[in-house]
Amino acid sequence: MMKLSIVIPVYNEEHTIGRILDAVHAVRLGLEMEVIVVNDCSHDATGAVLERLKTEFPAMRVLHHEVNQGKGAALRTGFAAATGDIVLIQDADLEYDPRDFPLLLGPILDGRADVVYGSRFVGGGAHRVMYFWHMIGNKLLTTFSNMMTNLNLTDMEVCYKVFKREILQDIAIKENRFGFEVEITAKIARKQCRLYEVPVSYYGRDYNEGKKVTWRDGFSAFRCIIKYRFTN
Repeated sequence: MMKLSIVIPVYNEEHTIGRILDAVHAVRLGLEMEVIVVNDCSHDATGAVLERLKTEFPAMRVLHHEVNQGKGAALRTGFAAATGDIVLIQDADLEYDPRDFPLLLGPILDGRADVVYGSRFVGGGAHRVMYFWHMIGNKLLTTFSNMMTNLNLTDMEVCYKVFKREILQDIAIKENRFGFEVEITAKIARKQCRLYEVPVSYYGRDYNEGKKVTWRDGFSAFRCIIKYRFTN
């Protein structure tokens, strides 16, 4: 039986981490599953909540960073610990629905894909109506990334990314923050992986609800697009 590793980077998500773990474990896929949660030195009660939840979810491992490093660094830690044949990224908030897992895994399980990205812009389930300029920024970043990689993605910045583990083992992740999305996309393109997109639902949060991505991360992403066009 194939094994799925679900890697969840966490930072200050004491109010949502229990609910997302419930949702992840409720999905029935017919695969062996491990959940790897990387607590990136949260300053709230996230760490304590995770330690308590370990007794409820025996397939879950919790790793703690002693210093906050960023999403990319948390994913790097999670990828190194993953033992599954397939690795899937799940955010710790409630913006993405684990019920989309079968769609995301389908192209890999069918032998057609090496990597699968979700997309919030090609149909799919419910989408909360959110910030216009965030949408424009996302499309600009995706378009610029596509120009540098010669891909035709619709949603490069999406959380949901799924990989055969051997693909990740051949890629060294350097970015510590949200530049991870750009870096991994450029390196997948360079490896000429079989990349698919599938539609996913999206329940976006506003800043009062804990949304963390800002315009500064957008500028950093533009820098990373140029950087990883010419460097590895």
